[in-house]
Amino acid sequence: MSERFGIIKFKGQDATVVGPDLQPGDPAPEFHVQRLDWSPFAGLADTQGKVRIIAAVPSLDTEVCDRETRRFNEEAAALGADIVILVISTDLPFAQKRWCGATGVDQVTVLSDHMAADFGAKYGCLIKEARILRRAVFVVDRQGKITYAAYMPALGDEPDYAAVLSAARAALNA
Repeated sequence: MSERFGIIKFKGQDATVVGPDLQPGDPAPEFHVQRLDWSPFAGLADTQGKVRIIAAVPSLDTEVCDRETRRFNEEAAALGADIVILVISTDLPFAQKRWCGATGVDQVTVLSDHMAADFGAKYGCLIKEARILRRAVFVVDRQGKITYAAYMPALGDEPDYAAVLSAARAALNA
């Protein structure tokens, strides 16, 4: 797996990102993560036939990730059943379940990449030194093609929500 140094900082220091940056038009790689109950989840197979918004976040226990996940949770209800939102971090499923319960987040699917960092490596989001994900958002159409990809230049930067939601709606109607 490729490694790139210096494209993102962690705690003020250049860090290593594992995996390639994916672009619109690329096939979305299948990935395996864990649900809140530790059961396996295949990102594309388990959401087959849906448009997916996939948000990679460093940790739900940080202010920006908390705000981003709550925002996507609010937006999810208006999107309809044919669009699913997956929020992925390397937080342990125990911590994710506690956080979801405390915040009332129940419209998005929160998943853990803790065990194998499979998603992080395949989607160019794994920060090697800290073993957390860099913030990124992808839209994957029903056929498994990436139609939108945005990597935030800094861990504290939020995504362009309007652009993500517009891309998801466009993929739904394509």
